[in-house]
Amino acid sequence: MIQKILCPSLILHEALDTFDPVPKNEVGGIIGRDMDVLIVGSLAYDSVQSPEGSVDEELGGSATYAGLAAAFHRRRLSLDSVGIVGVVGTDFAQSDRDQLESAGLDLSGLETVEGETFRWRGSYHGSMAEAETHETHLNVFEHFQPLVPDHATAPIITFCGNLHPAIQADVLNQAPPKRLSMLDSMNLWIEISRDALIDVMRRVDLVIINDGEVRMLADDDNLVRAAAAVRTMVDATYLVIKRGEHGVLALHPEGMISLPAYPVSDVVDPTGCGDTFAGTIASCLSQGDGPLGLEELRTALEAATVTASFTLEAFGTMSLTSLEQPAFDSRLAMYRLIIHGA
Repeated sequence: MIQKILCPSLILHEALDTFDPVPKNEVGGIIGRDMDVLIVGSLAYDSVQSPEGSVDEELGGSATYAGLAAAFHRRRLSLDSVGIVGVVGTDFAQSDRDQLESAGLDLSGLETVEGETFRWRGSYHGSMAEAETHETHLNVFEHFQPLVPDHATAPIITFCGNLHPAIQADVLNQAPPKRLSMLDSMNLWIEISRDALIDVMRRVDLVIINDGEVRMLADDDNLVRAAAAVRTMVDATYLVIKRGEHGVLALHPEGMISLPAYPVSDVVDPTGCGDTFAGTIASCLSQGDGPLGLEELRTALEAATVTASFTLEAFGTMSLTSLEQPAFDSRLAMYRLIIHGA
């Protein structure tokens, strides 16, 4: 999946030197139903160019993509509630807020502060395997300190999107899950906050990173050896490795899972695919209780792979917001035919 640089390392690193975690239960919020899935991450306006065209100021960010994917599966699986925690500026459009709410997301953890919303500008070329970052403006996201609403402090699943490890640790303090904690990360944190990243990885049940990051952490180019080394290094019960167009590799106490990507002929914009993937996993795993079984993880990964394949096919969140269950079910059935045979 695509890694996009969310921020200039120096700016965010300096900002986090003064990070002051918010004590649990000092957070206000709308009291509602207990939450199945809590997602903490960024909301942004993305400007993207690819061989298929370009868009400016489209709604994006890790919490947006993960939240919309999780909300789709909330409806599909008849879950109770999916909420996102993040920060936007006063320029955040009401139409975008309405779009998130209409998807069924609990936005009581979305803070609006004076200033502009996070912006990212990038482009894709050739096979579109990687994004080239042209501009990043953190704006209000530079000083983001998550505030988890009271009714969301004991979700079934807590998912920390791609954030500085100190912020992820604070989220885990505020919202320890009833079943499973998850996090995503990126190469930047390995480079500038390796020890903090390893520490927070040791606190979660399921770690999601890509193949390049696994090799980087383990200092080993062999993916299978690197994966085993990282799993031992961070003491992860479950390790999920995104491999972009090559699919996914997952390590589970009962065995290993290797799945291909869903074949997509019209790749328009890969932005947000990894977050879509993670949000889907979060919703799928919120159905169960007790230890996560190998087949339950496999089923979640199949659904996540298929959901991410829709995100690829349009700019921004267009595919996710227009996704209907019959289209998903049809593609999931086709995918299972590909990987399992008749």
